[in-house]
Amino acid sequence: MAWSSTSVLVEATSYPIIVSWTSHPTNHTLVSKLQQPTIPSSSERPQSHRRPSGNLGREAHADQSVTILHAKVAQKSYGNEKRFFCPPPCVYITGHGWKMGPFTTISTHLKFLCHHVGLAEKNSAVLHTSLFISDQDKRKHFCLLLRLFLNNRQEVGSFQSRMIKVISKPSQKRQSMKNADLCISSCSRVALFNRLRSQTVSTRYLSVDRGAFIASARHWTAFTITMGKLDDQCAEQGGFVLSEGFICYGCVVQLVCTESGAALPPMVIRKVNKQHAILDVDEPVSQLHKCAFQFRDNPHAYLCLTNDAIIEYQAPFSVRDPSKVVLNDGSCWTIIGVEVVEFTFNQGLACITTPVSPFPVVTGLEVNGGGHVAMLEIHGENFTPHLKVWFGNGEAETMYKSPKSLLCVVPDVSVFSDGWRCLRRVITVPLSLVRLDGLIYRTSYSFTYTPELQPPPSARMTAGGGKREGGMDVKRGRTAPTSYST
Repeated sequence: MAWSSTSVLVEATSYPIIVSWTSHPTNHTLVSKLQQPTIPSSSERPQSHRRPSGNLGREAHADQSVTILHAKVAQKSYGNEKRFFCPPPCVYITGHGWKMGPFTTISTHLKFLCHHVGLAEKNSAVLHTSLFISDQDKRKHFCLLLRLFLNNRQEVGSFQSRMIKVISKPSQKRQSMKNADLCISSCSRVALFNRLRSQTVSTRYLSVDRGAFIASARHWTAFTITMGKLDDQCAEQGGFVLSEGFICYGCVVQLVCTESGAALPPMVIRKVNKQHAILDVDEPVSQLHKCAFQFRDNPHAYLCLTNDAIIEYQAPFSVRDPSKVVLNDGSCWTIIGVEVVEFTFNQGLACITTPVSPFPVVTGLEVNGGGHVAMLEIHGENFTPHLKVWFGNGEAETMYKSPKSLLCVVPDVSVFSDGWRCLRRVITVPLSLVRLDGLIYRTSYSFTYTPELQPPPSARMTAGGGKREGGMDVKRGRTAPTSYST
């Protein structure tokens, strides 16, 4: 894989961060040739072992987040051409924790060939626009590895993207289940861009700025694309019923910004071929396909850009073929699936100098057992024996099974209900992983205790009773696993 030898410096007034990319699992890091930072080994760093303060919720204002946005597929380059990743990988550095503790006293004198962005801004982002894959690289899948350094050469950590599939060119064949990874599914994330005559410099991305849809040459936005059916009973209110499956041409879809929630009205997605929208095609939408978006309430209007503005383009029917509509350059969009990976951590009151990586990632929960000894098994990656599971502000007895599994004892509900074991209301507590030195890893999962409407026959005469249910944060769109009763 060919990479440019460029470092990225995320800079604020006094706490810059160096961002460098590499392809995983190779060891080729994109550091500047002007000055390569030397990172002290773990054995050379002072070790700190400190428990969190006991109130993980109140420390949320000091969270530090690293979010990576990237495409699901990348086109391979051939010969001397360079097909740069489009959209380019993007890193967001957010959270008040970056402005606290040791980050406010870091020198700013290292000089790199770099990009700059202020962390004090609401959305501090870095885009790397020079990444491409040469034809010498034979891998069909790869990951991006993001390495962050403070300007005092202290390593923050390494953060890995999702898997990226390498393709030679967009598939023009009708997709089947064998190539499901190339199809666009409902409720997945996508990006849209417009490129005039295949020129990279003319690329414009559909984006959202202050709640308004714009065409941006510098920033791109991830959208959740949902497929729906028109509800005749609610047609007057613009009824839109979500449906699952792969998105096909001719379907009604809606685009919603994953960050702001700004949404475009329901539109019909159409296949584009030679600057024409094809109205009689119903095949699945594939990665990097050219498409158009027809407004449902006005069949002649299509989503279009002009300079930086998003408008409706009135498209005429083809004189030769009534099943085609003539489009202009601004109404032809390229669609691609994207991934959003977020890493959130918190130093609490500890002074931590070791990297936050390997960063544990939770992928699922499983409740085992019942009665007074209920166990929660946590599935994921990058687990170590130095991690403890926390339910809200309380530490749970944790057992390390493997790098992909942790087992913990579910705390009694009385811990979260002022000592009352008779549960009368739903109690939901966030799940966190805490390293022995006090570093807090946030997860997107939570655990829910729900009351029983009627206690079991063997316990109807007792004062206790309550149902504990392993639940996941509803805001993340996850479902609850198996529950059990006590």
